[in-house]
Amino acid sequence: MLSTCPLARHLTPNHSTGSSQYPADKDPPANAQIVHSGAACNVKDDNISERIYTIKEGDTLVLQCIVKGHPRPQVRWTKTAGSASDKFQETSIYNETLRIEGIQRVQGGRYYCKADNGVGVAAIKSIRVDVQYLDTPVLTVHQTISDVRGSYYQEKTVFLRCTVNSNPPARFIWKRGSMLIEQSKDNGVDIYEPLYTQGETKVLKLKNLRPKDFADYTCQVSVRNVCNIEDKSVTFRLTNATTPPMIRLSVNDTVVVDPGQDVLLTCEVTAGFPLPTVTWSRYPGPLPLSAQVRGPTLILRAVTPADAGFYNCSAVNNVGNPARKNVNLVVRTMGNLTFQITPDSNKDSETIQMGRDLKLSCHVDATPQDKVNYTWYKNGAPVFNSDSLILLRSDPDMAPGTSSLEIVDMKFRDLATYSCVANFPGSRVPELRVDVNISQNSVSPPVLSVPSGGQMVIVRERGNAELVCLVVDGKPRPPILWSRTEKDLLMPSGQTVVETPDGRLRLRNVSRDMMGTYRCQTAPYNGLNIKRREAQVQLNVQYPPILDPVFQDMRSRNYQMVTLRCTVLRSNPARLTDIRWFRNGDFIRMPMPDLKETPELKFKLEPTNNGSYECRVSNTAGTSTCTFNVSAQPYNAEFYFDTPNPVRILKGNNYSYNLQWTQRDPEATDRIIGYWINIRKNKQNLLSKLINLKGKEPEKGVLISHTISDLRIPLSYEVQLAPITTYSTGEYVTRIIQYSEHHVCGFEDERICGFSQDRSDIFDWTRQNHLTQNPKRSPNTGPETDRSGTREGYYMYIEASRPRVQGDKARLLSPLFNGTSVRGPKGSGRVPYCVSFYYHMKGKHIGTLNVLLRVRSIASVDSVIWTKSGHQGPDWKKAFFDISPSGPFQIVFEGVRGSGFEGDIAIDDVSITLGKCKQENTVASGISSMQLLGSEQ
Repeated sequence: MLSTCPLARHLTPNHSTGSSQYPADKDPPANAQIVHSGAACNVKDDNISERIYTIKEGDTLVLQCIVKGHPRPQVRWTKTAGSASDKFQETSIYNETLRIEGIQRVQGGRYYCKADNGVGVAAIKSIRVDVQYLDTPVLTVHQTISDVRGSYYQEKTVFLRCTVNSNPPARFIWKRGSMLIEQSKDNGVDIYEPLYTQGETKVLKLKNLRPKDFADYTCQVSVRNVCNIEDKSVTFRLTNATTPPMIRLSVNDTVVVDPGQDVLLTCEVTAGFPLPTVTWSRYPGPLPLSAQVRGPTLILRAVTPADAGFYNCSAVNNVGNPARKNVNLVVRTMGNLTFQITPDSNKDSETIQMGRDLKLSCHVDATPQDKVNYTWYKNGAPVFNSDSLILLRSDPDMAPGTSSLEIVDMKFRDLATYSCVANFPGSRVPELRVDVNISQNSVSPPVLSVPSGGQMVIVRERGNAELVCLVVDGKPRPPILWSRTEKDLLMPSGQTVVETPDGRLRLRNVSRDMMGTYRCQTAPYNGLNIKRREAQVQLNVQYPPILDPVFQDMRSRNYQMVTLRCTVLRSNPARLTDIRWFRNGDFIRMPMPDLKETPELKFKLEPTNNGSYECRVSNTAGTSTCTFNVSAQPYNAEFYFDTPNPVRILKGNNYSYNLQWTQRDPEATDRIIGYWINIRKNKQNLLSKLINLKGKEPEKGVLISHTISDLRIPLSYEVQLAPITTYSTGEYVTRIIQYSEHHVCGFEDERICGFSQDRSDIFDWTRQNHLTQNPKRSPNTGPETDRSGTREGYYMYIEASRPRVQGDKARLLSPLFNGTSVRGPKGSGRVPYCVSFYYHMKGKHIGTLNVLLRVRSIASVDSVIWTKSGHQGPDWKKAFFDISPSGPFQIVFEGVRGSGFEGDIAIDDVSITLGKCKQENTVASGISSMQLLGSEQ
């Protein structure tokens, strides 16, 4: 059987938008719902109708986003409202099922399922995941001693503080020994909750200690067995010897050592009962991998500079506050040693001149910087302070840790070789030395120059480049510092400044983002400390043309003109050198195109010239390509996955499946005359046949239906489908069809089989099972379980309690059935359908359950086809009847509230199937559909 029908007639009414119709030339947008499986403790709605999924920490979270829409939507999961340390929101998951093994508390929060198929606005649903946990409590003891005025004794008060992290909030129980402590029965205790504490805390205050107060105290916490989380407890023995910890270190607060030395740090416990536990930690970072902890002693073998930091010793016995001591471990290091020659700054001089002052400076990068010792030598002899030579241990005009030697009123005797030696006194760290020759010919200002032709460096992308900036004159010659002239741009290495000793900046694998102006400057060290010399070099990175489109799939009818256009977005150099067109790799001979115009190819599409077309555009840096797949082959069919009740039971343990699809852009190519369909099982073809459209062309957004018969229950099958035109066959698309009994709706899924709430009624039907019932509900109305008698099974019901009043109505709408898409019996213009369902009407205030037939035409018309009022007993009962609608229709279940709160009405296992009802020990009445009709069991 083959039929085509407007897609709107097969859409589930969308309660959230109030619309159930879509234009025939448009696909339905995505729709999403979240259902759960896995280890949920409870799932409920809060006061803003948001789903709350409760789960125990460490269990497996499984959320499934059930989507509808055509084409099939893509699903993406994201998360918010969790811990700031949780990064799930930055790593979206593209899958209909979200599974988290061993969920942790930081992974609780609001999870969003977003379904998008490119049609309309994306559908977004959320569910809040509440992770339940209970940690082991921590019990600490604090005591105070105060003088009591007018007396000759001291009052000793002890506070036992019990803290725990839990969700939901924990309940606390205090015990002395095995006896429960009740504040109302013991004047010597207070139990209270302090303010401004982290976690949940309860304090047991023992006032003016009595002999019986020296005992074992237990703090027991409970979350009332939610998610089967057992109670936890902690016990502390209070004695008259209970004291807080005290410690002392075996070393000073700061320890400075050479690399390679062993370090022993001992944290001695001097007081505390019970015996405190000592732990070592480090900041920043963890303890080194080579660290050894032996009781209170921390051993660091052969330390390196990476082992430096603050080492923390803590002693804890849960009495008072922990005792803490810190040691700052410094490992000596000595790095780059530089010098500066500063002419007389008061005279703005850039050269050495007799009779003027001269400063020599020396700096080493070291740790600790303030422990470096500098020694100056003149021609190998130590320099001491004099009227003409002034030593500055730390020059205030230079960077911290810089030593200077000032030569006052320079004379010929001062021309010499000066040496600066840096070392750590008493250390094995090697000393560093730098020599500076001061003579009239050895010091002169630098001259910076860019070689001829080097102001502009041209390089092809992914090649190597060298930028050159040379000191062609001057003594001593300083290193060259490179940076970008554009503000906030870093060097390719990621640094702000790069030093080159020879002035050559070498760049490898150059990319276009490196293009720009580079600044070279003389360094202020290892030479004269004068105004910097500066130059610039331009880097020009050439790259092939950037084209649009890179790839385009073009479909057209045969014997129509096709235009291919390849747009040049950017190119360096901008001048193009060649444009060539190819078909299936063969060069197309044509007049040389204008290199200043957008490349374009026009031709008439024929069965012989379908194929892959390439436009290759070149400049001196290379060639880029636009690729066009030009074809008269039809686009793929797109399966429709939301067909209501596609399965129908046949005789002989067989079933049929109503396969539905739409054709993507059917007018883009030659007329589609039919479809090839293959039915496969275990990768073997069971059936291949042609679906003949018999001259009726597919329309955009209109469903095509084909019934596949003689399928075996309960097997599933692979279906392949491809459109056919006069000249070609499209590509096959594949889907799996499965046998299911969803033609009977038991409301087990949150999608409730495509049923929806009527927006024009007073209140809504509610989906419920035994496990989600309100424990405070009235026992005299409503079902205990679903129709099958299982506690997990769901049903739909109306809640008669407040704020409902007599006469309030709730309507539940079935999916829209296209009654005109199937031809009826010969001589009849209408097709029969069987409607069956179970109902439960128990209670002294039961109102009315009406079943209406809503026929869609120019205006919707509702007709009552079944009704029942008043108490009908404690059991589920079945009703069924035939209808013969005159057009597209819906079945409406209308619940009417009775005179009181004991009036809950429920329905379950609703079935609307094609064909007349099979008589089940009862003969159905033959009343017309405009009258009351039906049968019951």
